[in-house]
Amino acid sequence: MDEQALLGLNPNADADFRQRALAYFEQLKISQDAWQVCAEALAQSIYSDDHIKFFCFQVLEHQIKFKYSELTEVQQQLIRETLITWLQAQMLNPQPEKTFIRNKAAQVFALLFVTEYLTKWPKFFFDILSVVDLNPRGVDMYLRILMAVDAELVDRDVVHTSEEARRNTLLKDTMREQCIPSLVESWYQILQNYQYNNSELTCQCLEVVGAYVSWIDLNLIANERFINMLLGHMSVEVLREEACDCLFEIVNKGMDPIDKTKLVESLCQVLQSAGLFSIDQEDDVDFLARFSKLVNGMGQALIASWTKLIKNGDMKSAQDTLQAIEAKVALMLQLLIHEDDDISSNIIGFCYDYLHILKQLSALSDQQKANVEAIMLAVMKKLTYDEEYNFENEGEDEAMFVEYRKQLKLLLDRLAQVSPELLLASVRRVFNTTLQNWQTTRFMEVEVAIRLLYMLAEALPVSHGAHFSGDVTKATALQDMMRTLVTSGVSAYQHTSVTLEFFETVVRYEKFFAVEPQHIPTVLMAFLDHRGLRHTSPKVRSRTAYLFSRFVKSLNKQMNPFIEDVLNRIQDLMELSPPENGYQALLSSDDQLFIYETAGVLIVNSEYSAERKQVLMRNLLTPLMEKFKVLLEKLMMAQDEDRQMALADCLNHAVGFASRTSKAFSNKQTVKQCGCSEVYLDCLQTFLPALSCPLQKEVLRSGVRTFLHRMIICLEEEVLPFIPSASEHMLKDCEAKDLQEFIPLINQITAKFKTQVSPFLQQMFMPLLHAIFEVLLLPAEENDQSAALEKQMLRRSYFAFLQTVTGSGMSEVIANQGAENVERVMFTVIQGAVDYPDPIAQKTCFIILSKLVELWGGKDGPVGFADFVYKHIVPACFLAPLKQTFDLADAQTVLALSECAVTLKTIHLKRGPECIQYLQQEYLPSLQVAPEIIQEFCQALQQPDAKVFKNYLKVFFQRAKP
Repeated sequence: MDEQALLGLNPNADADFRQRALAYFEQLKISQDAWQVCAEALAQSIYSDDHIKFFCFQVLEHQIKFKYSELTEVQQQLIRETLITWLQAQMLNPQPEKTFIRNKAAQVFALLFVTEYLTKWPKFFFDILSVVDLNPRGVDMYLRILMAVDAELVDRDVVHTSEEARRNTLLKDTMREQCIPSLVESWYQILQNYQYNNSELTCQCLEVVGAYVSWIDLNLIANERFINMLLGHMSVEVLREEACDCLFEIVNKGMDPIDKTKLVESLCQVLQSAGLFSIDQEDDVDFLARFSKLVNGMGQALIASWTKLIKNGDMKSAQDTLQAIEAKVALMLQLLIHEDDDISSNIIGFCYDYLHILKQLSALSDQQKANVEAIMLAVMKKLTYDEEYNFENEGEDEAMFVEYRKQLKLLLDRLAQVSPELLLASVRRVFNTTLQNWQTTRFMEVEVAIRLLYMLAEALPVSHGAHFSGDVTKATALQDMMRTLVTSGVSAYQHTSVTLEFFETVVRYEKFFAVEPQHIPTVLMAFLDHRGLRHTSPKVRSRTAYLFSRFVKSLNKQMNPFIEDVLNRIQDLMELSPPENGYQALLSSDDQLFIYETAGVLIVNSEYSAERKQVLMRNLLTPLMEKFKVLLEKLMMAQDEDRQMALADCLNHAVGFASRTSKAFSNKQTVKQCGCSEVYLDCLQTFLPALSCPLQKEVLRSGVRTFLHRMIICLEEEVLPFIPSASEHMLKDCEAKDLQEFIPLINQITAKFKTQVSPFLQQMFMPLLHAIFEVLLLPAEENDQSAALEKQMLRRSYFAFLQTVTGSGMSEVIANQGAENVERVMFTVIQGAVDYPDPIAQKTCFIILSKLVELWGGKDGPVGFADFVYKHIVPACFLAPLKQTFDLADAQTVLALSECAVTLKTIHLKRGPECIQYLQQEYLPSLQVAPEIIQEFCQALQQPDAKVFKNYLKVFFQRAKP
């Protein structure tokens, strides 16, 4: 072997050596006999370096996986012998191999097993067992091989082909017949032999039993000698976690519902008599988390049995099973309320399913009602934050608690389905007690009280948030709690979690303020002062900005008395903070977007006259325009790139804020009706010069483009005079991404204004196309994936543009470009339909072609177009689907084929019998299509129902492709 290259296998080797080792590995993979060198190295223990041993196994693995069938019988025998020799050596070596080598070896054994077990090596396991006997190192390898075989056969995370799945089923069936009883016996011997003196091997063996139990005969494991041994392990500290998991797998196995109930009950009796149900005496949380998972498995298994028995109509057995379930509820509650969230989380599934049973019962017993209440109290307690939760710097533990809270929310929703009255009464009691004394209560209890009120909105669903009408009891209870929330002063609580929960809840129940509008000023003040938008925490300020905009939007009818006051109070929050003043603004630019939108909503939805609205809107936007002009001048003179970027960002924010205010307008309240057109036209005039700024083009263009999109919607034709010069600037030295983002703007204008913009489109059509072709023709690196993707996206945008133009009834825009240009455009569409394996673009191209045939394909169409149809469009409809890359199993491709069928139908519609004659006598014979198939094709094409032809075309091409 190349000793120099092998040096690069060491993870500490430098990059050049590592590169050389990789190249060597690739070279050995292709080589005919390199695997033999590696096999010899392993069998004779030539190398002591771990990385080289691992490397040799990798080469063997590649040979078995991809090139095994190329080997002779003798060579295959050599691989088997090599592995057995290596295994024998493991028991004699002074030191065991590193774990990563043992695992890789096990994988290679497992690969050889799936390849050879059914044919050449039926005694695979017996051969291994005869070598390892009960030698601890040998047993370790045997157990690892078993786990690797299980991973090959039943690992749910590996996607198997149907061929592999069939092979795996056959392997499992053969193993069940030939060797599983012997394997189970070997496991029993290993467990018996090592349970007291080698916990590592015992745990490994328990893991094997747990893995295999899902697909072997359960009676081999679920019998007295095995179960007694496992239960014995449950009281041995180093074994009990693995034993727990193994019992869980046994309980999880699918079986007859009555047998399952018996199995679970017998297990429970033994576990209970062993004292394992006394949770409060146990302080090992890792074990309890596994035990909780086991109890959860037992509970869910019993519930699944109950469901099946009810379905089968066996009421007597179902009743017995229900009693068995009820008997576990006390234990379930102990685990649910446990202070460790992992232990609690593991039992939630059982809890959830138990509530589902109660939901189905016609009436609940007193005990069941008590259980529901106990679960409810447990959920309320467990929703509470603990002292360690870090609100300022949330890490992994905090993220896990947030996930756990989501699980508890599902339980609360399920509780609401079982007993909505009880849930409402419990929440009301906790809420009122806590809020009466909020000043002296710990933050987590205040937060959870408000949180519960918030959660009721989803737990007790109503349509369109109408919580305060309909059911009187519920409406009164919620109204009372909301009144308490906004009048208690709890919004002043000095903890971010309580503050945020207050605002979230106020916004969720905004309909309350329609019923009791007298509380709006109190809540507005909370939003606007140090409790909300001016809070010391950036997190609270940010979230409040969003919630404030939602609050104002939902209550726009009630906001009229407060508009000017609110606008005055938020004025300082809307200041554009230029990069040089070093002043840390209270809100980030993203948060400011919400404030601008809110200001827009307040003005537009007010009851003021159009004149007053215009004044207020001008007051809002003028400071932005003035700052914009100053900053743009500074940018033109800036030398330093960081400063240029900061200024460009700031300019972009100014455009974004102005854009955002326009979201307040609607069909009912248009810009014109509010008298605000002039202000926005002024903004346009202020912002457009940024397009000709040579610095930071991408940032500036993107902002102005977005503003133009908004103005096309808001100002309609008033925006048209600005479009030509804006387009001219945006087409100057642009890149693929610029063009790709510019085309949707042109599409929007074309689709909206149609013939109004025809002169402009005719003028800019070829400049736009030249810019697109120039970018598409730029040479790119062969492996530059991102450049290839950008070109693909640009190509799609280009075809989308042509589709918009032809689809908006403006084919004259193309027709008036002169014969040579028209032909060039047409050829790009044919090329798009046939040559590029991109079904999305192909579909668009066929849509364009059928539209052009519809417009120009008649007797009075442009000169030469009929020729073009027969020479290019008809062939495209056949050449594209015949390509190997045209995958008829792919949904997008089928859509492209569907448009191809429409194109052919349109040609037939426009050209009539002449088209059929051309296909019958010239084109299809040239493709060597059999006469009877030609006949069949032409008949399908002439069917009046387009769907018949679409279906036929798919079958036609499926037959035509090899």
